[in-house]
Amino acid sequence: MTDTPAPDLKPSFRNDVTVELVKHAATDSDVLWAARVSTAGEQSLEELQKDPERSKGLINYLMRDRHGSPFEHNSMTFFISAPIFVFREFMRHRVGWSYNEESGRYRELQPVFYVPGTDRKLVQQGRPGKYEFVDGTAAQQELTERVMEGSYRRSYEAYQEMLAAGVAREVARATLPVGLFSSMYATCNARSLMHFLGLRTQHELAKVPSFPQREIEMVGEKMEQEWARLMPLTHAAFNTNGRVAP
Repeated sequence: MTDTPAPDLKPSFRNDVTVELVKHAATDSDVLWAARVSTAGEQSLEELQKDPERSKGLINYLMRDRHGSPFEHNSMTFFISAPIFVFREFMRHRVGWSYNEESGRYRELQPVFYVPGTDRKLVQQGRPGKYEFVDGTAAQQELTERVMEGSYRRSYEAYQEMLAAGVAREVARATLPVGLFSSMYATCNARSLMHFLGLRTQHELAKVPSFPQREIEMVGEKMEQEWARLMPLTHAAFNTNGRVAP
């Protein structure tokens, strides 16, 4: 079966990403009962009724000394819309993550494409391991927008032409670039999210420097905002201890 392409679809362009927390079972108490079972057994269930603020020192100790498993007994599911190249970096994170992404085999892909905003640094300087990104000129910004938008329009026209001729979606999609927006659900726990944030965000409190691509960092920043709201004590301990995953 092939698509009859929608005739009125025209390319649109974005410079942002979407991150929505759609489901969660994640609190600071989850860390405490998981940790205390090792010494308290069934009495650890009492942590479910206690204010976790009373035990924030234990959370900090677990983070500091890298006792990681108590941070795994929680779950967060995010809906994310971002360029395909972001997802290809994202899916290098495999431990503690589950993904389901929209498929270009089963649906006609929508013509939404990524073009960097004016706040996106365009020029790379330095050598591997010491890259620095600086602002581009007005001419470079104009060139980037014009060339990317023109390339996107041509590739989507080719995609539509192939679909109209009866070519299968899974074949026609090969004409589309990695700047195309895709969407997925990503499920993780606090430990796996901390590992992601340690690698994919830059932060003044980080003990270990990271040099993420800005677009995946944008996703990470939005995920971190949601997580910090759900597990404020764990998030604070993460920052206090250099943003290193336990």
